[in-house]
Amino acid sequence: MRDGWRNGLLGLALAGCVLMAGTAASAEPKTAPYGTWESPIGADRLARAAVNLSDLRVFDAHLYWRESRPAEGGRQVVMTGAGGADIRQLTPEGFNARTRVHEYGGASFVVLGDDILFSHFADQRLYRQRPGAPPEPLTPQGYQWADCVKDPAAARLICIREDHTEATRKANGEERNEIVAVPLSGGSAGTVLVTGTDFAAYPRVSPDGRRLAWIQWNHPDMPWDSTTLHVADLTPTDIANPVQVAGGKGRSVLEPAWDADGTLYFVDDPSGWWNLYRWDGEAVTPVAPMAREFAGPLWQLGASTYALTGDGRAVARHSLEGVDGLGVVDLKTGKLTGFELPFVAFGNVQLLDRNTAVTIAQAREEEPAIIAVDLATGAHRVLHRPVTAGLPADLISRGEAIEFPTADGPGGEKRTAHAFFYPPTNPGFRAPAGEKPPLLVTIHGGPTSATKPVLSLQRQYWTSRGFAIVDVNYGGSTTFGRAYRERLNGNWGIVDVQDAIAAVDHLVATGRVDPNRVAIRGGSAGGFTTLAALAFTDRFKAGANYFGVSDIEALARDSHKFERQYDVSLVGPPSTELYRSRSPLYRLDGFGEPLITFQGSEDKIVPPNQSRMIVDALREKGVPVSYIEFEGEQHGFRRAENIIRAQESELFFYGRIFGFTPAGDIPPVKIENLPEN
Repeated sequence: MRDGWRNGLLGLALAGCVLMAGTAASAEPKTAPYGTWESPIGADRLARAAVNLSDLRVFDAHLYWRESRPAEGGRQVVMTGAGGADIRQLTPEGFNARTRVHEYGGASFVVLGDDILFSHFADQRLYRQRPGAPPEPLTPQGYQWADCVKDPAAARLICIREDHTEATRKANGEERNEIVAVPLSGGSAGTVLVTGTDFAAYPRVSPDGRRLAWIQWNHPDMPWDSTTLHVADLTPTDIANPVQVAGGKGRSVLEPAWDADGTLYFVDDPSGWWNLYRWDGEAVTPVAPMAREFAGPLWQLGASTYALTGDGRAVARHSLEGVDGLGVVDLKTGKLTGFELPFVAFGNVQLLDRNTAVTIAQAREEEPAIIAVDLATGAHRVLHRPVTAGLPADLISRGEAIEFPTADGPGGEKRTAHAFFYPPTNPGFRAPAGEKPPLLVTIHGGPTSATKPVLSLQRQYWTSRGFAIVDVNYGGSTTFGRAYRERLNGNWGIVDVQDAIAAVDHLVATGRVDPNRVAIRGGSAGGFTTLAALAFTDRFKAGANYFGVSDIEALARDSHKFERQYDVSLVGPPSTELYRSRSPLYRLDGFGEPLITFQGSEDKIVPPNQSRMIVDALREKGVPVSYIEFEGEQHGFRRAENIIRAQESELFFYGRIFGFTPAGDIPPVKIENLPEN
């Protein structure tokens, strides 16, 4: 319940925009109430400038990646180039390089020489794109494909295949996820190599082509709960002699990677932290044990947080309390040498050559970019930044890490929670004396995920208008170790809500926000927390729900395969009584605060009925509600016009609820049951 939120409206790819001259004016600032400040960051600019970078890969020492196109309905295109004039788009018009495996996708293309093989969103078939020719389908319909790798010993790909054929659904009760070998000659759905498990990921072939490594897991576990790592001999037609190398109940193994000498490296968390381990064919040993995370939750297939250099080192992302670092690990001694870089988040770590790493980097004050890092010196250079016009420095609200007391643990132990606070910031304005800003409490999706203090143009849209924002890394978030992310187990709708309230109480106690103008907002799982906070508490005065869960039992019945039993760890074993007691839809007695809800009509992760049911119930109860459903959108909004409408509608909604008039020409939104002022 995460990725659409991150890559859609609330996770806009931190893009910049061309701002009106004079934003950083030296003139005396105007006095105006919070929320009414004029801002050069319009929703239209925000949508047009938003370009999401993902799936960075290196093939034959050449860079490839995907970029989103909000102005083209949010389609994804494969790009190549190392910077400057050689940046070019490879995906032709009419094609969308996006897979729906697990619905969140990831690793949707692979490059073989001059050919690109990619999953096309419209029919989910693998297509082969040869130079100078239109893409042609390689596989039949009825299947979805992701994370394909070349078999160095044969003319085939090894892929994750999600079987959606009617026969399989009827026999299996749901889709079947398997690892298959796909001949490059085409026309085949592949030969099954690994089956009998609910999920599989990271098929990785050894350099000599003789062995296959992969991870797998079963319902009701998610990949951050329990996975196992396996290795088998790879034959021309099958696998043989499979062995389990690591993992098991309560162990999350991720990212297997073969080194040139045949050693298998991976990430595991028996210590309570995702750290690097190795397997030499006989024994598993830790590489660099430390209280930092060297991986993250596997929401998208193919995620890569480290890369082996082949000479006894690895370049690796490491994370702690919502902030990433990048460094080199000596695989013999375990020593981590960090780089001094002006970035706080890294994704898709790859090796361009033995001495150069490439990654997607995000900073506090600059738009995201693909960068190259010299492993010897730590020097970096920007290879590609899709949007180069940035915000004036004095318009940027920078995230301040805050830690605050929250509800005690089950044994009475004292606990703290974490967040990033962004104060209202606009050099052209100041508030009247004595006025405190309205606060937007933002709840990230997942819920197994994290918010990081990167530059987000969407976030600056609010702070530049006079809102304060607190992004809460509630119990259940990653980058804090396994114990912190397991706080939410069995307590979804409790711990997350408690931590959100604790963040508000901390900011009110320190005099930084207006206690009477506090709204909560979130998408997907964050939308559930938003609804739960409004239903079960009276701390918030309004809420914005983006495709959130209102009925846990219905979600367990209707959601897609990947998350179909996520509720078991988050809430508990299926029980109508338990699930209804936690579902906002059935706890509306105390729900009286205004709510605006946004939903995509084709969302298969959180189906539209989740939003429609609670809006209908609140409407009948007489609660002020506004509902906007976007035709053709899935989990997260990718079309520029819908991003614009949602952003402006939410701003108009807060203006009506909190009693101010936003600057600019903001289209009105119908709010039912709201008395006229």
